[in-house]
Amino acid sequence: MNKLINLNLIGAILFLNSCSSSMSPIQVNNTLPTLTKSKYISQSEIETSNCKYLTKNRSYTAPIGLFPKDDLKNGARGIDEWVTLDSGNAYILRNYRWVNVGDEATQLHLEFDTLLCE
Repeated sequence: MNKLINLNLIGAILFLNSCSSSMSPIQVNNTLPTLTKSKYISQSEIETSNCKYLTKNRSYTAPIGLFPKDDLKNGARGIDEWVTLDSGNAYILRNYRWVNVGDEATQLHLEFDTLLCE
């Protein structure tokens, strides 16, 4: 019985640790564009794209998800909403960070520009 309790406790600790983890920059850059409806423009593409800035330095704090990918889904939804509100169709991700909230949770903060691209 004690072994079962110990295993459940270890499982719960591992689960909570996975909930508060963040993702690597490569994971974010590979995953976020697949979650948005708006077009993702990389920093290196902006000079060769036919886009006009609508709003610079927009920030969005995503609702906390159960896992880091859920945070990204919530962030993607927020980016799409701002792009739509700005009458655009694209965005540039300027920066992102997971901020500790409480003892075990993290929250995703995104900084981006909205654009209108042809």
